[in-house]
Amino acid sequence: MSHDSRIKLSKDGVSLSRLVFGAWRLLDSAVRPDADAVARLIGSAVDLGLTSFDHADIYGNYEVEAAFGTGLLRWKGKRDSIELISKCDIMLASANRPQNRLKHYDTSAAHIVASVDRSLANLHTDYLDLLLLHRPDPLMDADETAAALAGLVKSGKVRAVGVSNFTPSQFDLLASRLPFALATNQIEMSVLKTNALTDGSLDHAQRLSYAPMIWSPLGGGSLFTGKEAREARVRAALASVAAETGVADLAAIAIAWLLRHPARLVPVLGTMKPERLAAMVKALDIVLDRQQWFAILEASEGRPVA
Repeated sequence: MSHDSRIKLSKDGVSLSRLVFGAWRLLDSAVRPDADAVARLIGSAVDLGLTSFDHADIYGNYEVEAAFGTGLLRWKGKRDSIELISKCDIMLASANRPQNRLKHYDTSAAHIVASVDRSLANLHTDYLDLLLLHRPDPLMDADETAAALAGLVKSGKVRAVGVSNFTPSQFDLLASRLPFALATNQIEMSVLKTNALTDGSLDHAQRLSYAPMIWSPLGGGSLFTGKEAREARVRAALASVAAETGVADLAAIAIAWLLRHPARLVPVLGTMKPERLAAMVKALDIVLDRQQWFAILEASEGRPVA
């Protein structure tokens, strides 16, 4: 029994690949990738079944989308065979946005529409498959924000809308003003960060039948490099399960732990190395049993469940 390679985020909503390519770190390496290198990376991801690409306007100090877009122009595949996701509303204090005096959020209609238009231009596409509000904005006017999102969907610039890092009540407020269901809430979760199990986020997703996207599904890499006792315990538990399943890669086990949850979690993978992506895709062929899953949870929490 393995996991399907595609997933519908909601009953009538957009479909993504079961694992998503996260473009956040595209420009983090010492050498900036040129258009051909980005095109090869896109091709490698698609060949592995990762057809969904997760962006945000702010990634790479507002430069990742355009760099990815130049690669997309060189890539030989068809636009309708992939899914492009982006986010907006975080305003960084950046030389690339000199009008931002300090970091803040902006869910005004004017900003959302302008950000989407810029993302479309950067990515050389005429639509986003999914637009997410990146962070909850304490000044969000739910009526204004919802009207802007609904207008973008109606215009065809955006196929589906969701949120990121929202609490269930923040999600419900925006949802109450929209003529369609929100497709997802992209939240942080990993074997090292398990609070979504108990803070209502995953209960909410199951109740409303949407699949949450998961950012930092490997704890930002600290799972493998961290020196804390918790990280060491979790690595040992992952290694034990890896031995039982015959899969050597601990990252694949950590991803499989997320995939085991009935809320249908959709991990966003952050590596830019095709060989690492290939290793993590093996998670789709692993289904942990309950006791393996709880052994990893116990290692993370540092105690057996109550």
